[in-house]
Amino acid sequence: MPRSLSVPMLSQARRHLLEHGQCLAGAPDDHIARSWRRSLEAGLSPAGCTPDPAADLCGHELRRMLECNHELLAHSRPVMEHLFAQVRHTRSMVILADNRGTLLQTLGDPDFCGKAERAALVSGASWHERHRGTNAIGIALAETSGVEVTGAEHFLERNGFLTCAASPIMASGGTLAGILDISGDQRSRHPHTRGLVGMAARMIENRLVIADGQSSIRLHLHPQPEGIGTVAEGIILVSPEGRITGANRTGLDMLGLAPADLGTIPLAAAIDVTLDELISRDRRCRGLPMQLSLHDGARLFVQVHAAAAPSAGRSPAAPAAADDALARLDTGDLRWRSAADRVRRVSGKPIPVLIQGDSGVGKELFARAAHDSGPRRDGPFVAINCAAVPENLIEAELFGYAGGAYTGARREGSRGRLREAHGGTLFLDEIGDMPLAMQTRLLRVLQERQITPLGGGRAVDVDFALICASHRNLRQASEQGSFRSDLYYRINGLTVSLPALRERSDFLVLTRRLLSGFSPEREIEIAPELLLRLCRHHWPGNLRQYANVLRTASAMLDPHEVCIDWPHLSDDLAEELAGAARPAAQPGPERVTENLKELSRAAVRHALEESRGNISAAARRLGISRQTLYRKLNDASRAAAAPVDRSPGAAGFPGTMGRGLRPRG
Repeated sequence: MPRSLSVPMLSQARRHLLEHGQCLAGAPDDHIARSWRRSLEAGLSPAGCTPDPAADLCGHELRRMLECNHELLAHSRPVMEHLFAQVRHTRSMVILADNRGTLLQTLGDPDFCGKAERAALVSGASWHERHRGTNAIGIALAETSGVEVTGAEHFLERNGFLTCAASPIMASGGTLAGILDISGDQRSRHPHTRGLVGMAARMIENRLVIADGQSSIRLHLHPQPEGIGTVAEGIILVSPEGRITGANRTGLDMLGLAPADLGTIPLAAAIDVTLDELISRDRRCRGLPMQLSLHDGARLFVQVHAAAAPSAGRSPAAPAAADDALARLDTGDLRWRSAADRVRRVSGKPIPVLIQGDSGVGKELFARAAHDSGPRRDGPFVAINCAAVPENLIEAELFGYAGGAYTGARREGSRGRLREAHGGTLFLDEIGDMPLAMQTRLLRVLQERQITPLGGGRAVDVDFALICASHRNLRQASEQGSFRSDLYYRINGLTVSLPALRERSDFLVLTRRLLSGFSPEREIEIAPELLLRLCRHHWPGNLRQYANVLRTASAMLDPHEVCIDWPHLSDDLAEELAGAARPAAQPGPERVTENLKELSRAAVRHALEESRGNISAAARRLGISRQTLYRKLNDASRAAAAPVDRSPGAAGFPGTMGRGLRPRG
């Protein structure tokens, strides 16, 4: 949309519309002109009175509407929170509307919310064009496309202070599910807001399609294998009979289909294989992206998620694994997975969870995933680091306070973090560092489920799930008297321990996931020798420390480099890794070389075992090419043939050397 139209030019165009029933050519832009005409046909006047209040919902009507849109709200809230974090402090708000233009939820800056409420940017208000004239939500609703409306482009003059960008959210069946919008003070307009809203809307669409595809075969598509799993991927739902029943907009575009084709077009009409052939290929590739051709000659990479039996004649599929936030963090370590499974069992029950583990193992990340995987996922997740809040402020921070309760207190008081957690989950990190006096008061809250603010006031009921975490041994601390034993038994409904990084069996998978997050635009590898040193390091700071190391090393790469090696490490870590690999007896060069060979063989053996003999998967785990892995296998085969030690696994790889080197690839 051209931004050169001044307020006087827009005013002149509006007068021309009112006088002649049509807009001036090219002023305003086409979709604004169409919306102005629709607003005029609805009987609205630019300077007219407040819209009919009957158009807005309240009370039981609003509650019913929210219940009807529960799934849309559930999948939108995490994205809205992330989106709002990007525009916070810009005098704006993030808005979700249903497929009729009624606002469902808003997240806004406090300094803008009052102004927004006066303009009816509140839950229950209708922003359909026939009620509030030209606006971004109304146009996105009418034309099912992304749009931006700023200042005097709004049909109603009272909305001229706003700038709004909106994008439709499409359901898997091709119908409109809702509208996502950012509205703010027009003086704070940013040119990238429309693109930001569009990307966030696509994220919600993808979540909706995946949720709808639990009983379907789901195909994830992208022209590049690295694009699968990103917001830019296409997602297609296929019935067991082989018909395309659902998709996101990107998936439809990639296959050249329209929403009307859903439910009528067989998969084989879009790509060059039948569903049975696709499932057969997937079994051989073990879930890896496969390159397929479209009938127009274009090529796409496809990853299959078979959550249902592919056809009536085929045996039923195995029960689908958990597909929740905890599952998305799972990279294969059995101890970590056991902890996640146990937490799932108590999710939704009045049983507090205590997470134990060294500093940096990801206790807060685990707690957040547990919240997002449970029935309170739509409620708030309030995290408090008990070790980071000053002792003289922790009581006010937790329990809130009345206005003027102490010197420096805010005049309006504070609700406190415990009340903020009402309806959701309270996460108390490093609870072992909470002062004893606060432990006593917290125990009372957990027993009575009521909070009395500091400085007086009536008690307030609270309802939250409780997750606590500590790197300290709280049982030992309670025995020593530094932690209240009665509080320990109150928070210790279920205790799970997260393994330290040095104890985890999924080090290589974690490494690959971290690297892909730091540099999604290119596939970064780690030199094999360095990878072995990293794998055997003690990592006192665990995942937090290792992530910082990989983040720094990735930043040190030149634009043309894709392999992290010793020069990309900080000097202190390189010295530490080199020193740890140097035996105290200082062996000669031949023994050092042999040690490195043994380390390399051990890493390859572990990768093959984890990949069940799949050469491609093992090579990805090691960060090397298939050709390099084959060379290492041949070297190991020759070493195993030497008259030294022919016991299984001595220096070769159990189950591979004796079969003539025919691993699956």
